[in-house]
Amino acid sequence: MHYQEVIDFWFKEIEPSRWWVKDITFDREITARFSELHQSAKQCELVHWRKTAQGRLAEVIVLDQFSRNMYRDTPQAFANDGIALALAQEAIADEADKKLSPLENSFLYMPFMHSESLVIHEKAITLYQANGIASNLEFERKHKDIIERFGRYPHRNIILNRQSSDEEILFLTQPNSSF
Repeated sequence: MHYQEVIDFWFKEIEPSRWWVKDITFDREITARFSELHQSAKQCELVHWRKTAQGRLAEVIVLDQFSRNMYRDTPQAFANDGIALALAQEAIADEADKKLSPLENSFLYMPFMHSESLVIHEKAITLYQANGIASNLEFERKHKDIIERFGRYPHRNIILNRQSSDEEILFLTQPNSSF
């Protein structure tokens, strides 16, 4: 599969509203279409994609976004976050993000937003400010606030078999406490 198939699927074939909604049908569509590719990405076999900015973006989307769809509500949904973040950091260091549109960069930067590291979120704020999409910056600030408060995302605790504090349990009863 060529990286352009991932880019076309994510940015042309599907409606943007599908990016943010829990939809089992959509999750199954991604699994059916991209599971073999996802396996290759997990094994770092898509290194040749990194020759172009769009190839780098496609690899990050596969590892960051597709993982969340394919393995929703399981620990595997987050298992590739570290490699997706490292690939995004590498792409930024090589200035690949300067060759992408703001919308594309929103997804190249997404592993920063998904991180449970405050250091990484401080960089994410800078990236999303420069990117210029106000809604992305707003969501990054909400994510960073949760990390500042808890040091992690409480909504992942059950999935990752982590013990929740009383404060986290109370927080999760509030609107917009999970993503």
